[in-house]
Amino acid sequence: MTGPETAPAGAPLVDAHHHLWDLSVRDQDWITGPELAPLRRSFLLDEFERTARAAGVAASVVVQTVTVAEETPELLALASGSGLVGGVVGWTDLTAPAVADTLAELRELPGGAALVGIRHQVQGEPDPDWLVLPEVLRGLRAVAAAGLVYDLVVLPKQLPAAVRAAEAVPELVFVLDHAGKPPIASGELRPWAGEVAALAARPNTVCKLSGLVTEADWGGWSSADLRPYADTVLRAFGPDRLMFGSDWPVCTLAAGYPEVLAAARELISGLAPDERTAVLGATAARTYRLPGGRDWSRPLTGS
Repeated sequence: MTGPETAPAGAPLVDAHHHLWDLSVRDQDWITGPELAPLRRSFLLDEFERTARAAGVAASVVVQTVTVAEETPELLALASGSGLVGGVVGWTDLTAPAVADTLAELRELPGGAALVGIRHQVQGEPDPDWLVLPEVLRGLRAVAAAGLVYDLVVLPKQLPAAVRAAEAVPELVFVLDHAGKPPIASGELRPWAGEVAALAARPNTVCKLSGLVTEADWGGWSSADLRPYADTVLRAFGPDRLMFGSDWPVCTLAAGYPEVLAAARELISGLAPDERTAVLGATAARTYRLPGGRDWSRPLTGS
Protein backbone atom coordinates (compact mmCIF):
# COMPACT_ATOMS: atom_id res chain seq x y z
CA MET A 1 0.00 0.00 0.00
CA THR A 2 1.34 3.39 -0.94
CA GLY A 3 0.97 6.69 0.89
CA PRO A 4 -2.35 8.55 1.08
CA GLU A 5 -3.72 10.35 -1.95
CA THR A 6 -5.64 13.60 -2.24
CA ALA A 7 -8.93 13.35 -0.36
CA PRO A 8 -12.17 13.38 -2.32
CA ALA A 9 -14.65 16.14 -1.58
CA GLY A 10 -17.85 15.65 0.34
CA ALA A 11 -17.10 12.41 2.23
CA PRO A 12 -19.41 11.61 5.16
CA LEU A 13 -18.40 11.79 8.80
CA VAL A 14 -16.25 8.82 9.82
CA ASP A 15 -15.21 7.97 13.36
CA ALA A 16 -11.84 6.37 12.70
CA HIS A 17 -11.19 5.19 16.26
CA HIS A 18 -13.49 3.71 18.88
CA HIS A 19 -13.67 0.61 21.03
CA LEU A 20 -16.21 -1.99 22.14
CA TRP A 21 -15.98 -4.49 24.97
CA ASP A 22 -18.19 -6.87 26.89
CA LEU A 23 -16.97 -7.62 30.40
CA SER A 24 -19.22 -10.68 30.55
CA VAL A 25 -17.08 -12.17 27.76
CA ARG A 26 -13.61 -10.93 28.71
CA ASP A 27 -11.96 -8.71 31.27
CA GLN A 28 -10.19 -5.55 30.19
CA ASP A 29 -7.20 -5.88 32.48
CA TRP A 30 -5.94 -2.39 31.69
CA ILE A 31 -8.97 -0.83 33.41
CA THR A 32 -7.53 -0.50 36.90
CA GLY A 33 -7.65 2.09 39.69
CA PRO A 34 -10.30 4.62 40.70
CA GLU A 35 -9.62 7.03 37.83
CA LEU A 36 -10.64 4.43 35.25
CA ALA A 37 -13.57 3.08 37.27
CA PRO A 38 -16.18 4.70 34.95
CA LEU A 39 -14.92 2.40 32.17
CA ARG A 40 -15.43 -0.75 34.22
CA ARG A 41 -18.64 -1.77 32.50
CA SER A 42 -19.55 -3.19 29.13
CA PHE A 43 -19.65 -0.83 26.15
CA LEU A 44 -21.60 -2.63 23.45
CA LEU A 45 -22.34 -2.06 19.78
CA ASP A 46 -25.93 -0.88 20.31
CA GLU A 47 -24.81 1.90 22.65
CA PHE A 48 -22.08 3.03 20.30
CA GLU A 49 -24.40 3.02 17.29
CA ARG A 50 -27.00 5.15 19.11
CA THR A 51 -24.33 7.58 20.30
CA ALA A 52 -22.50 7.87 17.00
CA ARG A 53 -25.58 8.09 14.79
CA ALA A 54 -26.95 10.87 16.99
CA ALA A 55 -23.74 12.77 16.20
CA GLY A 56 -24.14 12.22 12.45
CA VAL A 57 -21.50 9.51 12.04
CA ALA A 58 -21.93 7.51 8.83
CA ALA A 59 -19.19 4.89 9.33
CA SER A 60 -16.64 3.88 11.94
CA VAL A 61 -13.52 1.86 12.62
CA VAL A 62 -13.45 -0.24 15.79
CA VAL A 63 -10.00 -0.83 17.30
CA GLN A 64 -8.72 -3.68 19.45
CA THR A 65 -8.11 -3.17 23.17
CA VAL A 66 -6.45 -6.36 24.42
CA THR A 67 -3.70 -8.64 23.15
CA VAL A 68 -5.95 -11.68 22.97
CA ALA A 69 -6.38 -13.57 19.71
CA GLU A 70 -10.10 -14.22 20.31
CA GLU A 71 -11.01 -10.51 20.34
CA THR A 72 -10.44 -9.86 16.63
CA PRO A 73 -12.87 -12.53 15.35
CA GLU A 74 -15.45 -11.17 17.78
CA LEU A 75 -15.03 -7.64 16.44
CA LEU A 76 -15.24 -8.90 12.87
CA ALA A 77 -18.50 -10.68 13.67
CA LEU A 78 -19.89 -7.47 15.19
CA ALA A 79 -18.89 -5.51 12.10
CA SER A 80 -20.64 -8.04 9.85
CA GLY A 81 -23.94 -7.31 11.62
CA SER A 82 -23.54 -3.55 11.85
CA GLY A 83 -24.60 -0.92 9.39
CA LEU A 84 -22.18 1.54 10.96
CA VAL A 85 -18.91 -0.27 11.72
CA GLY A 86 -17.09 -0.46 8.41
CA GLY A 87 -13.63 -1.49 9.55
CA VAL A 88 -11.84 -3.45 12.25
CA VAL A 89 -8.29 -2.84 13.43
CA GLY A 90 -7.52 -6.11 15.14
CA TRP A 91 -4.63 -7.78 16.90
CA THR A 92 -2.39 -10.69 16.08
CA ASP A 93 1.04 -11.67 17.31
CA LEU A 94 3.39 -9.92 14.89
CA THR A 95 6.33 -11.97 16.13
CA ALA A 96 4.70 -15.33 15.36
CA PRO A 97 6.29 -17.23 12.44
CA ALA A 98 2.84 -17.89 10.93
CA VAL A 99 1.56 -14.30 11.10
CA ALA A 100 0.82 -14.21 7.35
CA ASP A 101 -1.28 -17.36 7.61
CA THR A 102 -3.13 -15.97 10.62
CA LEU A 103 -4.02 -12.78 8.74
CA ALA A 104 -5.32 -14.85 5.83
CA GLU A 105 -7.42 -16.94 8.21
CA LEU A 106 -8.91 -13.83 9.80
CA ARG A 107 -9.98 -12.65 6.35
CA GLU A 108 -11.93 -15.89 5.87
CA LEU A 109 -13.94 -15.52 9.08
CA PRO A 110 -17.47 -14.05 9.24
CA GLY A 111 -16.96 -10.33 8.78
CA GLY A 112 -13.39 -10.89 7.63
CA ALA A 113 -13.75 -8.40 4.79
CA ALA A 114 -13.97 -5.67 7.44
CA LEU A 115 -10.41 -6.33 8.64
CA VAL A 116 -8.56 -3.15 7.68
CA GLY A 117 -5.60 -3.03 10.04
CA ILE A 118 -3.60 -4.50 12.90
CA ARG A 119 -2.50 -2.94 16.18
CA HIS A 120 -0.38 -3.97 19.14
CA GLN A 121 -0.19 -2.25 22.52
CA VAL A 122 3.32 -0.94 21.87
CA GLN A 123 2.84 1.66 24.61
CA GLY A 124 3.04 -1.19 27.12
CA GLU A 125 6.27 -2.68 25.77
CA PRO A 126 9.27 -1.96 28.05
CA ASP A 127 11.69 -1.93 25.10
CA PRO A 128 11.43 1.48 23.38
CA ASP A 129 12.81 -0.13 20.22
CA TRP A 130 10.24 -2.94 20.13
CA LEU A 131 8.90 -1.78 16.76
CA VAL A 132 12.23 -2.34 15.04
CA LEU A 133 13.02 -5.78 16.42
CA PRO A 134 13.72 -8.10 13.45
CA GLU A 135 10.79 -10.38 14.23
CA VAL A 136 8.43 -7.38 14.53
CA LEU A 137 9.59 -5.91 11.22
CA ARG A 138 8.97 -9.28 9.60
CA GLY A 139 5.43 -9.19 11.00
CA LEU A 140 4.89 -5.64 9.78
CA ARG A 141 5.91 -6.70 6.28
CA ALA A 142 3.30 -9.45 6.46
CA VAL A 143 0.67 -6.85 7.43
CA ALA A 144 1.64 -4.80 4.37
CA ALA A 145 1.56 -7.85 2.10
CA ALA A 146 -1.98 -8.56 3.32
CA GLY A 147 -3.07 -5.10 2.17
CA LEU A 148 -3.69 -3.87 5.71
CA VAL A 149 -2.49 -0.81 7.60
CA TYR A 150 -0.77 -0.74 10.99
CA ASP A 151 -2.05 1.42 13.84
CA LEU A 152 0.62 2.83 16.14
CA VAL A 153 -0.34 3.25 19.79
CA VAL A 154 2.89 4.61 21.23
CA LEU A 155 4.19 6.97 23.87
CA PRO A 156 6.29 9.96 22.81
CA LYS A 157 9.49 8.15 23.81
CA GLN A 158 8.63 5.37 21.32
CA LEU A 159 8.15 7.71 18.35
CA PRO A 160 11.80 7.44 17.19
CA ALA A 161 11.37 3.69 16.78
CA ALA A 162 8.13 4.32 14.89
CA VAL A 163 10.05 6.53 12.46
CA ARG A 164 12.61 3.80 11.91
CA ALA A 165 9.88 1.20 11.38
CA ALA A 166 8.17 3.41 8.79
CA GLU A 167 11.50 3.78 7.02
CA ALA A 168 12.17 0.04 7.15
CA VAL A 169 8.74 -0.95 5.79
CA PRO A 170 7.88 1.78 3.24
CA GLU A 171 5.19 -0.36 1.64
CA LEU A 172 3.09 -0.24 4.84
CA VAL A 173 0.90 2.69 5.91
CA PHE A 174 1.40 3.49 9.60
CA VAL A 175 -1.49 5.26 11.36
CA LEU A 176 -0.47 7.17 14.49
CA ASP A 177 -3.19 6.84 17.12
CA HIS A 178 -4.01 9.75 19.40
CA ALA A 179 -1.37 11.99 17.80
CA GLY A 180 1.31 10.03 19.65
CA LYS A 181 -0.12 10.88 23.11
CA PRO A 182 1.27 14.41 23.57
CA PRO A 183 1.73 15.75 27.13
CA ILE A 184 -1.21 18.15 26.96
CA ALA A 185 -1.85 18.29 30.70
CA SER A 186 1.67 19.61 31.29
CA GLY A 187 1.51 22.05 28.39
CA GLU A 188 4.81 20.82 26.98
CA LEU A 189 5.32 20.49 23.24
CA ARG A 190 8.87 19.15 23.02
CA PRO A 191 10.32 16.68 22.37
CA TRP A 192 6.95 15.29 21.22
CA ALA A 193 6.46 17.87 18.44
CA GLY A 194 9.84 17.16 16.88
CA GLU A 195 9.32 13.41 16.96
CA VAL A 196 5.87 13.75 15.36
CA ALA A 197 7.34 15.91 12.60
CA ALA A 198 9.99 13.26 11.95
CA LEU A 199 7.30 10.60 11.60
CA ALA A 200 5.20 12.81 9.34
CA ALA A 201 8.22 13.26 7.05
CA ARG A 202 7.67 9.65 6.03
CA PRO A 203 5.08 9.60 3.20
CA ASN A 204 3.62 6.30 4.42
CA THR A 205 2.25 7.77 7.65
CA VAL A 206 -1.15 9.10 8.71
CA CYS A 207 -2.27 10.56 12.07
CA LYS A 208 -5.46 10.43 14.10
CA LEU A 209 -6.89 13.54 15.71
CA SER A 210 -8.10 11.42 18.60
CA GLY A 211 -7.51 10.82 22.28
CA LEU A 212 -6.50 14.41 23.00
CA VAL A 213 -9.08 15.09 25.69
CA THR A 214 -7.78 12.27 27.87
CA GLU A 215 -4.22 13.57 27.56
CA ALA A 216 -5.47 16.94 28.87
CA ASP A 217 -6.77 17.81 32.34
CA TRP A 218 -9.90 15.66 32.49
CA GLY A 219 -11.77 18.06 34.74
CA GLY A 220 -10.96 21.37 33.10
CA TRP A 221 -9.74 21.14 29.51
CA SER A 222 -10.76 23.47 26.72
CA SER A 223 -10.18 23.52 22.97
CA ALA A 224 -7.54 26.16 23.60
CA ASP A 225 -5.55 23.58 25.58
CA LEU A 226 -5.72 21.15 22.66
CA ARG A 227 -5.04 23.64 19.89
CA PRO A 228 -1.20 23.74 20.01
CA TYR A 229 -1.12 19.96 19.64
CA ALA A 230 -3.78 19.83 16.93
CA ASP A 231 -2.01 22.59 15.03
CA THR A 232 1.27 20.67 15.31
CA VAL A 233 -0.12 17.53 13.66
CA LEU A 234 -2.00 19.59 11.09
CA ARG A 235 1.21 21.30 10.05
CA ALA A 236 3.14 18.03 10.09
CA PHE A 237 0.72 15.71 8.30
CA GLY A 238 -1.67 18.06 6.53
CA PRO A 239 -5.46 17.48 6.34
CA ASP A 240 -5.19 14.67 3.77
CA ARG A 241 -3.18 12.62 6.26
CA LEU A 242 -5.20 13.46 9.37
CA MET A 243 -8.42 11.76 10.51
CA PHE A 244 -10.93 12.28 13.31
CA GLY A 245 -11.46 9.58 15.92
CA SER A 246 -13.60 9.80 19.06
CA ASP A 247 -11.73 7.21 21.15
CA TRP A 248 -15.13 6.32 22.62
CA PRO A 249 -15.68 5.17 25.33
CA VAL A 250 -12.25 6.09 26.73
CA CYS A 251 -13.00 9.71 25.88
CA THR A 252 -15.90 9.69 28.35
CA LEU A 253 -13.38 10.00 31.16
CA ALA A 254 -12.97 13.62 30.06
CA ALA A 255 -15.87 14.43 27.71
CA GLY A 256 -18.98 13.07 26.06
CA TYR A 257 -19.14 12.12 22.39
CA PRO A 258 -20.76 15.41 21.29
CA GLU A 259 -18.11 17.44 23.11
CA VAL A 260 -15.24 15.48 21.53
CA LEU A 261 -16.68 15.95 18.06
CA ALA A 262 -17.38 19.64 18.70
CA ALA A 263 -13.79 20.15 19.84
CA ALA A 264 -12.47 18.48 16.70
CA ARG A 265 -14.67 20.67 14.51
CA GLU A 266 -13.47 23.77 16.34
CA LEU A 267 -9.82 22.76 16.01
CA ILE A 268 -10.14 22.45 12.23
CA SER A 269 -12.55 25.36 11.74
CA GLY A 270 -9.86 27.45 10.05
CA LEU A 271 -9.35 24.92 7.26
CA ALA A 272 -10.91 25.10 3.82
CA PRO A 273 -14.12 23.06 3.34
CA ASP A 274 -12.40 20.26 1.42
CA GLU A 275 -9.70 20.08 4.09
CA ARG A 276 -12.31 19.75 6.84
CA THR A 277 -13.95 17.03 4.75
CA ALA A 278 -10.64 15.17 4.65
CA VAL A 279 -10.12 15.23 8.41
CA LEU A 280 -13.73 14.35 9.23
CA GLY A 281 -14.12 11.45 6.84
CA ALA A 282 -12.29 11.20 3.56
CA THR A 283 -8.84 10.44 4.96
CA ALA A 284 -10.18 7.60 7.10
CA ALA A 285 -12.37 6.15 4.35
CA ARG A 286 -9.46 6.12 1.93
CA THR A 287 -6.75 4.96 4.33
CA TYR A 288 -8.81 2.07 5.69
CA ARG A 289 -10.48 1.32 2.33
CA LEU A 290 -13.79 1.09 4.10
CA PRO A 291 -16.05 -1.54 2.52
CA GLY A 292 -19.76 -1.45 1.91
CA GLY A 293 -20.09 -0.21 -1.62
CA ARG A 294 -20.67 3.42 -0.68
CA ASP A 295 -19.54 6.25 -2.90
CA TRP A 296 -17.36 8.06 -0.39
CA SER A 297 -17.11 11.09 -2.65
CA ARG A 298 -20.77 11.86 -1.98
CA PRO A 299 -22.07 13.19 1.36
CA LEU A 300 -24.78 11.33 3.22
CA THR A 301 -27.83 13.18 4.48
CA GLY A 302 -27.30 14.52 7.98
CA SER A 303 -23.58 13.76 8.01
